[in-house]
Amino acid sequence: MITHAITGETASRFARLTLGHIGQEYPNMLMHMLAGPDDARTPSELHPIFYGSFDWHSCVHGWWQLLRLRRLFPEMPEADAIIERADAMLMPENVAGELAYLARPLARGFERPYGWAWLLALHGEATLHDASWASALEPLARAFADRFRAHLPHLTYAIRSGAHFNTAFALALALDWARKHDVALAELIAERAPGWFGGDRAAPAWEPSGDDFLSPTLTEALLMSRLLDAPAFARWFDAFLPETAVERPATLFTPAHVSDRSDGKIAHLDGLNLSRAWCWRGIAAVLGEGHPATVAAGAAAERHLTASLPHVEGDYMGEHWLATFALLALEEPVSR
Repeated sequence: MITHAITGETASRFARLTLGHIGQEYPNMLMHMLAGPDDARTPSELHPIFYGSFDWHSCVHGWWQLLRLRRLFPEMPEADAIIERADAMLMPENVAGELAYLARPLARGFERPYGWAWLLALHGEATLHDASWASALEPLARAFADRFRAHLPHLTYAIRSGAHFNTAFALALALDWARKHDVALAELIAERAPGWFGGDRAAPAWEPSGDDFLSPTLTEALLMSRLLDAPAFARWFDAFLPETAVERPATLFTPAHVSDRSDGKIAHLDGLNLSRAWCWRGIAAVLGEGHPATVAAGAAAERHLTASLPHVEGDYMGEHWLATFALLALEEPVSR
């Protein structure tokens, strides 16, 4: 039974939270390689748009979250503030500054692949609004799509970590964007991902690690659910996690315990609970009501939401990003 859902009140709370930090420059954790003393610059000098929210990628998906909330709840009190901030920030001059950073010789691997994927998701969301934001962001989205197309053929092995370098998570976001905006990238993902994941069987689910915010097991399954038609996915899933109906491996059904939410790495585990909920709900939607794993998947999603949804705010180490993952988890998944 699904008891958690996004409401107007929750949307407003998330929007207020994110509006408060997308322009907050400090504290800031830069992913920045210096080639010389002239490269020692402030976050806002380096990144005219995405200098807030503690780090570049959190600022990107904070903007995704705000635009999405504005579209889903156009009458919410914060909608005008979102439009005003977006009009001021998501403009060609600022995008040119972000592109200039990418053109630096040492920026080839900047934010690969997590930030790349979230920028594509932001652009995809912007295209759904009657505003100039998508056209302004398009050159940046194209630059990251080019990087995906150059990188994926050289990626011999998928990265199966539980954090920013995870391949499956990035490809799940990138695939959604590419199917509408870059057919060549969508085809490349459809070609490469089955080679990495298609033969996986009886996943042991040795997780979580101490600072995971993604489930390597479930993000892989979510990606495959988006690549395969429903019957083919059910066959793959039954071999990949054959004991889901009886809630094994137990680690995937047990929310992670967060011992210290002021520790940025340990606070990642709240994100793990929220992203697992997102994955379980998406997987269940594709499997459908008749599949024996669906009830267990839905129950697992609810447990994970109950564990971490109350902790989206309270300490900046979590609140600069967790609302994005809460929104992913609370949105109604698309069934087939």
